[in-house]
Formats: sequence, structure tokens, C-alpha cells
Amino acid sequence: MKNLLAPGAVALATFTAGAALAEPGVPPLIYGVQVEQLEYRFGENDEELLVWDFDAMVGNDELKLVFRSEAEMETSSNDFETLENQLRLQKPISDFFDAAVGVHASTPTDGPDRYNLVVGVKGLAPQWFEIDADLYLSEHPFGRFEAEYEALLTNRLILTPSLEVNMPFKDDTEAGQAAGGATIEIGARLSYDLVDRAISPYVGVNYEKSFGGTADLTEAAGGQSDNLSLVFGTRLFF
Repeated sequence: MKNLLAPGAVALATFTAGAALAEPGVPPLIYGVQVEQLEYRFGENDEELLVWDFDAMVGNDELKLVFRSEAEMETSSNDFETLENQLRLQKPISDFFDAAVGVHASTPTDGPDRYNLVVGVKGLAPQWFEIDADLYLSEHPFGRFEAEYEALLTNRLILTPSLEVNMPFKDDTEAGQAAGGATIEIGARLSYDLVDRAISPYVGVNYEKSFGGTADLTEAAGGQSDNLSLVFGTRLFF
């Protein structure tokens, strides 16, 4: 069961988006796929990863069903260092934010399977920062905070800095996580809009570092507690 959802992640990037005509008084059905990251990462020690992060959505302005997938796959072995899939319902709670509730599955190739209830908020903070803050609730709870900002250098050239923080609330030694041992990921990607905002290839850098007990567990298992990568990829919106 671990990798059954993985092939669908790439296939979904070819879907098209739009809105169906609705009857008067009925919100129109909207649907689409937003691929925030589809990239190769070239890291230290010749590590090469294929990475994706996308949302597929269907619904209306009042309620949306969202399938989210994130993965890091080693290109040499096709093993997943991380593979996470979520099914979420999102409902507006203000002009700029949605509340979200759903289920989350983490199924890496060599790691333990973990399943969570997820609750959170997603939207635009002041100064147009895109924010995603979630709690993952199970026997091994953790929190995740993501922030991203698009700085328009020209009408087509965009610099996108990003930050992601994962904070375990309880020890999960099998998964290499220690309570309070945060992992941060900082990136910067320079993209160029080829076709409006639908296709935007980019280059950039990505830095990941673990702290505290999480770093100790990673190093004890023979891994690195930090890693700097050069990335090449594209953003897609259909």
C-alpha cells in the first residue's frame, strides 16, 4: 500500500482546470491542480531527488475538497525518503483564510507508516504572505508551519522565498523524530512565467536542517542533520 498513490501524483499534473456553469443561485463548481514544486534537487554527497508538492481541488467558494501530495524520491533507487498524501475539506472563515480538516498519511519506503487527523488554516497574511499552519494529531503528533512570498521582479520574473518548520510534539524514534527537535527548510526559487502563471520554470536553492534530538537521531542513523541543494523545476497551474 505504501507507494500506490505516488504514480497518480505525477499524472495529476496534466489535468486541466476550470469552472462548470451553474444554475442561478448555485455556486459554480471549480476545479484545478496547482503544482507548487516539481523539481530535481542536487544535494551534497551526489544525492539527487525528484520532489513534488501539489494540490488538486474541486468544490465551490463555500466548500472545497483538496487532495494534497508531497514527496521526495531518490532517483537512483526510486525509494521515497518522504511520501505524504492528504485529503482535506476547506471552508472560508474570513476574506483571506480557509479552515481545513482532513486525514494525512505518511508512507516512506523504508520508514514507518503514520496516519493523522489534520486541522489547520490556509490563506493570505498581511503583505500577501501565503500561510499554511497545521496540526497533525495521532499517537505521534506534530505541527507544521509553511510561509511563502512571491516578489515580482518584473511582470514575468518572480523570486519566491519559502520557509517550512516541522515540530514533533512527541518522540518517534522509529521515524527519526524527537520531541522539540524541529526541522526547518528554507528555499529561494527564481521563476519565469512562460504561459501566464500556468507554466513557470525555475532554478533555486533549498536548505534543510534538523535540531536537537531529531538531529541526533538522524546522525546516529548515518544521515546528515543539514543539507544544501541546488534545484531545477517548474510550477504548474491548470
